[in-house]
Amino acid sequence: MQSQARVVIVGGGVMGISLLYGLVLEGWTDVVLIEKGELTSGSTWHAAGQCPSFIANYNLAKVHAYSNDLYAKLESMTGMATGWHASGGIRFATNQLELDHFKRVEGTSKLIGFRMQVIGVDEIKRINPFVTTEGVLAGALTFDDGYVDPSSACNAMAFEAKRLGGTVIRHCLVTGITQAPSGEFTVSTDQGDITAEHVVNAAGCYADRVSAWLGVQTRFANMKHQYVITDAVPEFLARDGEIPVMRDPWASSYYRQEQKSGLIGIYEHEDTEEAWRKPGGEPTGPAWESTNELFPPQLDRIAPYLERVFERMPLWGNLGIKRVVNGAISHTPDSNPLVGPASGVRNFWLATGTGIGIAQGPGCGRYLAQWMVHGDADINMAGMDPRRYGDFADQEYVSAKSHREYWDMYRLIPPGEERPEGRPAKASPLYPVLLAKGCTFTEGFGWERPKWFSGGVEEEATARRSNAHPVVALECAAVRERVGIMELPGFTKLEVAGPDAEALLLRVCANRMPRVGGITLAHALSDNGRYITEFTITRLAADRFLLLSGAAAYHRDQDLVRWAVLPGEQVSIDNVTADWTTLIVAGPRTRDVLARLTISDLSSAAFPWLTAQEITVAGRSVRALRVNYVGELGWELHCRMADVVAVYEAVWAAGSAFGIADFGLYAMNSLRIEKSYAGLGAELTNEITPVEANMLRFVKRDHEFRGRAGVEQVLAAGVTTHLVTIKVDAVDFDIAGGEPVFAGDRMVGVTTSGGYGHATALSLGFAYVDSGFDAAGTKLEIMLLGDRRAAEVIPASVYDPENLHLKA
Repeated sequence: MQSQARVVIVGGGVMGISLLYGLVLEGWTDVVLIEKGELTSGSTWHAAGQCPSFIANYNLAKVHAYSNDLYAKLESMTGMATGWHASGGIRFATNQLELDHFKRVEGTSKLIGFRMQVIGVDEIKRINPFVTTEGVLAGALTFDDGYVDPSSACNAMAFEAKRLGGTVIRHCLVTGITQAPSGEFTVSTDQGDITAEHVVNAAGCYADRVSAWLGVQTRFANMKHQYVITDAVPEFLARDGEIPVMRDPWASSYYRQEQKSGLIGIYEHEDTEEAWRKPGGEPTGPAWESTNELFPPQLDRIAPYLERVFERMPLWGNLGIKRVVNGAISHTPDSNPLVGPASGVRNFWLATGTGIGIAQGPGCGRYLAQWMVHGDADINMAGMDPRRYGDFADQEYVSAKSHREYWDMYRLIPPGEERPEGRPAKASPLYPVLLAKGCTFTEGFGWERPKWFSGGVEEEATARRSNAHPVVALECAAVRERVGIMELPGFTKLEVAGPDAEALLLRVCANRMPRVGGITLAHALSDNGRYITEFTITRLAADRFLLLSGAAAYHRDQDLVRWAVLPGEQVSIDNVTADWTTLIVAGPRTRDVLARLTISDLSSAAFPWLTAQEITVAGRSVRALRVNYVGELGWELHCRMADVVAVYEAVWAAGSAFGIADFGLYAMNSLRIEKSYAGLGAELTNEITPVEANMLRFVKRDHEFRGRAGVEQVLAAGVTTHLVTIKVDAVDFDIAGGEPVFAGDRMVGVTTSGGYGHATALSLGFAYVDSGFDAAGTKLEIMLLGDRRAAEVIPASVYDPENLHLKA
């Protein structure tokens, strides 16, 4: 066995093999994949092999599309059988919410390029004459997807990867991984050691064991999943061709033809089991040395769902079952895979945690390979980044969330639904106070954060404007006309101090650092000039800075700044996220309210916009930042956790004379859209540079910073897509992001986020559009829930474009 490689991949299932293939295609051939058994001998070999195109998530749809395109041509590429069946698929809609979702996915299909059509019941029965359709409103027909034989396809991919220069070592047991101070890894195996610059954990159900060697937690649960294969079906024997893969929310199942038999897979509700876990106990995981592990059949757990399938497909009702597969499949708390860097260990990557790995493997491998080789992927990877979980995601949380995700595999999750499993994981002391006031919370990196003040009313399950809409209108009106208050706990807060603090931050950020007491918005860019993160930076003293960023950026931003420190630099980096929370007080009467609680001069002369001071509010010391995300006069009051209830209650009491109201994230989104405030992860992503985003005002090329050369290269080459603000002639639904934008018959862009601007009475959003379609006044159309709605590019910041309110 070779003793050195650029990359070592641990695990020879679909995720590891796909990454090996992706890396060699991107030009890295010094890559070794190590598998302790035969290739695919973990969960891959026993998977049912479905490869659906149907998915609304714009970025995951690209992952699926790449996988299906590769599977369709892999056999001709390699000369090896792959078992690819382009049978197509039909998913049932059984209510209006699901039918609206189909129309949304139809828009996604036009962006991605897979063929999809919403069809009626008669067409469903024409395509699959054996199925009953009671309770079915429509079907989503996808033409070009199907299923594949997992082992055959993966071995063909591995063959091609080896032909292109990659290395596969089978029957080699990895026994440990260490990292030297130099960053180099030593991967120990039963056949010797191999050193590497990068290590990738693609160990599937065993991934937590591999991560543990480096002190990394990997969040997923191994769920037992069963599918059955029937005896031969006489009607199948008597006909050519095959039925599509059927996906049925009523039966919580998929079912299809398997040669001349039927194959039925069940996602049972509630009566689910984690593999290798005793009730009430910690999961033990499979024995690291084991391979090809299956569990005894447990038909009692899936019998009610099988009965429903037999109602749908009566021709199977009297057949015997010739095989039951009961195997472990990894599920994460949000059902998205874990693909990207692990937190805290440089150059340790994850490619695991996918519950539908056959469908996602090749696409995940492609985009992770781009990230590793080039520093960025060509799709937004935020939803797959393993660093989206933190210490809040303990085993109890992960299990509760993953069980629910498993149950809901074929249940459409309404846009506003808040599922209770695992919550609250983290909450500030103000949480019970707001809960008692009727706040509906959402979750951000485990933190409970106000979404809207519903008075205890549950949000309607709809893809359209819900019963929250008029309530949010009142919250927005309070902020625009009077004064509103909102707590946002969980902002990532890093205090960077020392003689070399400014030099460090100038290297990390594209903007200059503020003067003492000043605030600036600064972005960290990749070497290619694309967005990594966004900081609000306050200079607390000449050698001391406060960096604020999104809650989910906790691990990413901490690693980013710490790893940028050069040897010998005098700088300290303290993560103080858990010590502080934030009260946002905003609206034209904000100064009047706070003046009753502090002796500090809050006039613009003494306390200008984009400055910060430490002041006393109601007897408590707070960091007051005159900045906000809603576009009004206001302050962020950064309080110690122990002080937040007292400060909130004092502000509320003082504000009662001015009509103060609580507001939440729904209102904040409406308010920020009216101001054309681009959001990290939506408008500003790892696909985009400040050039396309029209954000060059935050890039100061008078100093050296990471990504400067990348930005200059993009400027020199020019760009073909541009971020614009748009208004749309919506009816009862607004832009959500990921909808296609048209100019006549030509598709010219994609939306990124949107909402209804209550103060302006406009349905607004952001989109990236092709050159020539970005000028204000350009007429466009946006496909919203199957309808093309008239839209127009408008100047940025339709509300208070001169920022007079902010500076009041």
